[in-house]
Amino acid sequence: MTETATPYIANKRIPPRSAEDLRAQIPGWGADLDHADRPSYPREQPGIETGARWDFPERQPEKWPRERSVEHAFLPPVFGTSTPPAGVSGAIRKYAYKYSEGRAAHWLLLIAADRVDATEHHLKSLATLHPDNPITETGVLSEFSHHPIQSRYGQKRADTNHQWIDPIIVAGPWVLAAVGLATAYKTLRKGRTQADD
Repeated sequence: MTETATPYIANKRIPPRSAEDLRAQIPGWGADLDHADRPSYPREQPGIETGARWDFPERQPEKWPRERSVEHAFLPPVFGTSTPPAGVSGAIRKYAYKYSEGRAAHWLLLIAADRVDATEHHLKSLATLHPDNPITETGVLSEFSHHPIQSRYGQKRADTNHQWIDPIIVAGPWVLAAVGLATAYKTLRKGRTQADD
């Protein structure tokens, strides 16, 4: 076990490593150095009982290579396994973990991967007998039956700032998919017509 794994042991290292040593070894370390920014600070004082019945928890087996933050020496003892990264979105997620969690690139890539993943699933649904239905599944119909104007104005709702872009985000992938299918159909039809001539 390396010293960077101390978040997963029952008792903290005393004395702690110096800030310079940590900053030299871990990219982006020290973003939360100010104790005023850390609500957990009183619990980090030496001598406080953690209640842990172990020195180091049992490790969950890693069934495939998992994404791991560069700030950590290894995966946490327990982690999610429900959705392994796949396709283009999975490649973007894996690439995001090359950056420190303290950098915007890490989080922006993860957000982009989520959007790509949603688009991948929408496109996959078009190949099934039951494709996604953007009208019923987005709740658009409830906008007309649940006081749409009254519920938006004078209520101090936080989502009114981005309402103008919501239709673009929801309908955008569907419009792009329809344009892509129409273009592909035209190209195939044109190719067949030229082949027949």
